[in-house]
Amino acid sequence: MNDNVMINLSIEDKEVPLLRESVGWARRDQDYPLLFERCTFWAGMRGKHGELIAFGYLCGMGLEHGYIEDVIVHPAYQGLGIGAKLVKRLLVEAETVGIEVVTVTFDTKHASFYQRCGFTCGGGGVWRKRNR
Repeated sequence: MNDNVMINLSIEDKEVPLLRESVGWARRDQDYPLLFERCTFWAGMRGKHGELIAFGYLCGMGLEHGYIEDVIVHPAYQGLGIGAKLVKRLLVEAETVGIEVVTVTFDTKHASFYQRCGFTCGGGGVWRKRNR
């Protein structure tokens, strides 16, 4: 395994959907490569055989505020600190490009993980389109 989290790692269109599927999320194949064109930057890590084992991205207008989405670590590599390295690398890059406020939405069971990464938990809300 390469221990380096890379910003804007070269990623094929099907790699992130496969990683999403490995953790039980919907693949969302239609999002790629559009996501890479629209997000501010992304980070990823590859395993010893070159497979994508971790991914996350930051979106926003490139101004003061951005938000982190889709922090994913392949189940075979979870519990090794890769998720924290990924999030912290995204935050370093955010600071480098002048983003001063970063938010993230997560399930409450992951609150301590994000607190260890430097986030302060607060209130907020989520709106989702209803399926009719």
